[in-house]
Amino acid sequence: MSLFSGAVTLRKNVGISDEEFVQLRDFIYQQCGIFIAENRKYLVENRLSGRLKDLNLKTYGEYYHYLRYDANRRQELNRLFEVMTTNETSFFRNPPQLEVFRKVVLKRALDEQRKKGRKFLRIWSAGCSTGEEPYTIAIILSEALGSELSLWDIKITANDLSEAVLASARNGVYSEYSLRTTPKDIVARYFIKQGMGYRVDPKLKRLVSFGQINLNDKLQLRRVERSHIVFCRNVIIYFDDEMKKNVISAFYDNLLPGGDLIIGHSESLHNISRTFKPEHHPGAIVYRKQG
Repeated sequence: MSLFSGAVTLRKNVGISDEEFVQLRDFIYQQCGIFIAENRKYLVENRLSGRLKDLNLKTYGEYYHYLRYDANRRQELNRLFEVMTTNETSFFRNPPQLEVFRKVVLKRALDEQRKKGRKFLRIWSAGCSTGEEPYTIAIILSEALGSELSLWDIKITANDLSEAVLASARNGVYSEYSLRTTPKDIVARYFIKQGMGYRVDPKLKRLVSFGQINLNDKLQLRRVERSHIVFCRNVIIYFDDEMKKNVISAFYDNLLPGGDLIIGHSESLHNISRTFKPEHHPGAIVYRKQG
């Protein structure tokens, strides 16, 4: 998940006052934990101007009132999440990290399960966007297990705040741009050409379960099945320190003993959590829950 990326075109006819900005900023924070700094005011104005137009509202104060009290506020909350988050991603994003996942984290998890006489693996992709990350994980798993894949009980739980991106993920059709960092032989093996796009192979879809989640909702987080590995890349950078600590604590609780947390390559748990043991690898840090 990424916030406020892409080109911005400002509307000049409707302005947001300081009071309205504070109201909406605090409301968004309370709802989903995304913190919007003061210098992002113009972006909030731009992102929400279309909602004012669609709802025939004159001010951002009216929009805040709509979000709080209108009969359709739950539906509009989903629209708010959609317009306030953008989702710039691709398959096989950040190859050095994925190599560490494949060679170290996944191999260790599979070996440990085999030693226990089990073929059971749970992975959580928190902030999955339009599905590129969990499907990438599924491809790496398929490559690692080969013909043994069907003998394993594997589930990749993929969650995001936006229902719109989840609908796209479930559909599983992607452009060449989404596959720009994917090896050609992988595209040939795991995607079916469909018009101008590429459809994910059904055998990958069976490994992934998509659902909406709000990382600011402790009850929702506790309902996620316990995991051997958690991915949460390029998400916590949009939270303030308190929210970061809450989310990382929830990941720690979710992980099984000996489990691993993988966050974005530019992110760090420094000054956020000391419960994980950081493992330094070329191109990636893996945060391990002690067994």
